[in-house]
Amino acid sequence: MGLTYGYDIYLRAGNVARALTALAALAPPAPHVPPLELTLPGGERLALPFTSHFKSDPVDCTRGAGTTIELDTSLMFGVDDVLREYADVYGRDIEEDGRIAIGYVYLTIRFTSLLHPRYTSMEFWAATSGMSRVFARSAGVREVFTDLTAAAGGVCCLFDTGDGSPGQLCWLDGEATEDMVPVMDSRALAATWPDPDR
Repeated sequence: MGLTYGYDIYLRAGNVARALTALAALAPPAPHVPPLELTLPGGERLALPFTSHFKSDPVDCTRGAGTTIELDTSLMFGVDDVLREYADVYGRDIEEDGRIAIGYVYLTIRFTSLLHPRYTSMEFWAATSGMSRVFARSAGVREVFTDLTAAAGGVCCLFDTGDGSPGQLCWLDGEATEDMVPVMDSRALAATWPDPDR
């Protein structure tokens, strides 16, 4: 079994449409799939340049707050030394604007997150061990996920190594951390988040 590193963003359920709109802006400019029509639990509809379970069939999440969405994404990242090395090793093209498409990046959206049931989580996972190593080492990848956390009005972003540990904090209280900070107790961290209904 390979590495499954990722980034977990925690946000209010009402901010998911905003987060997905910001995420769609990170998709490669020429999507190779038809738009995925997604209906969120509150009835809001979005067309996304991604797939769900590798299909573009409409996804209806109006069943309630316990809903989980699975998306298969490809995202653009600004190239740094780590991503340049990745491009060289895996034969990826760097675009004229200095960005590189990486995909698949799997996304699970849990409207009732495992860490705090009154918050939603967006859990992004690298598809391969090589991509996981890039997620761990690249400041450009980290910046994309912390910027997405900010754009979505998120409360927290954690780097997750998929090993059951609490993760490493990389964004909290409206700003990115200088370095990734190990989290000793993720439940205690979640208890510091504001009331999501305010």
